[in-house]
Amino acid sequence: MNTQSNSTPIVPRAIPTTQLLYWSIRRELMEYRSIYLAPASIAAVIVLGFGFVLAHLPHTVRSAMALNPEKQHDAILQPFEVVAALIMAAAFIVSFYYALDTLYGERRDRSILFWKSLPVSDLTTVLAKAFVLLLVLPTIAIAITVVTEAIVLSLSVAVLAAHGLSVAAFWAQLQPIAMIYGLLYHIVTVHILWYAPLYCWLMLVSAWSNRAPLLWALLPPFAIVVFEKVAFHTSYFQSFLQDRISGGNGPMVDSEMRMPIVHFMITPGLWFGLLFAAVFLLAAARLRRARGPI
Repeated sequence: MNTQSNSTPIVPRAIPTTQLLYWSIRRELMEYRSIYLAPASIAAVIVLGFGFVLAHLPHTVRSAMALNPEKQHDAILQPFEVVAALIMAAAFIVSFYYALDTLYGERRDRSILFWKSLPVSDLTTVLAKAFVLLLVLPTIAIAITVVTEAIVLSLSVAVLAAHGLSVAAFWAQLQPIAMIYGLLYHIVTVHILWYAPLYCWLMLVSAWSNRAPLLWALLPPFAIVVFEKVAFHTSYFQSFLQDRISGGNGPMVDSEMRMPIVHFMITPGLWFGLLFAAVFLLAAARLRRARGPI
């Protein structure tokens, strides 16, 4: 008597979306090493350049101590503000490049054919890229800035102590806790929340354009500005763009120029911007599904 064995089909285990998102983020970090190399390179140049500033630091501190307390604070804080501003500028440039190239580049080098063969949806891929753009890159910028400022502070303290100047007075004028808070406030309000629609617009253009994505990213806003100026003799859209690019009213590093966080969170422009950012991301995901290699 022959017995027929019943074979049970093997059903592949579904991969959780969170795990797919995690590996997609790791892929972005491996492909775009400039995300952390560019800010780190700027930080290294700053530390090297600060070596020349150290020669004049004792004289600068002595001159600052003769000023009133407010100007003392500004004079001592200035080098650290320059450090933060340069690294933040590098992070912005990297974010701009990454957002404009991330979906266009995979179609240009035809690697999209391989990535689409994997069980990762277009929405998950786009969200992973947005996560890197809006959270990972600002976090890296914060970490590099804090480390760079710590090195600059350590060198400054060593030089001042060697010249017999009061380190305690220098530390009191510097107010490092307030400085770090101002940096975090700037990163969260500007580079994450306020710039979100700008970056997501660039991602949308990156998913749509077949060539010259930079041109297509800049041409429509410019055309709207020109049309409004010619047709209505107004410049509302230009003012809107300037306000968005400059960081709005509240997102400033200087503690005297910061808008209270509660007031910033109820700003209508913030929520309208985040709404447009979500729409741009969904549109980018749909375009990635429809578009093939260039």
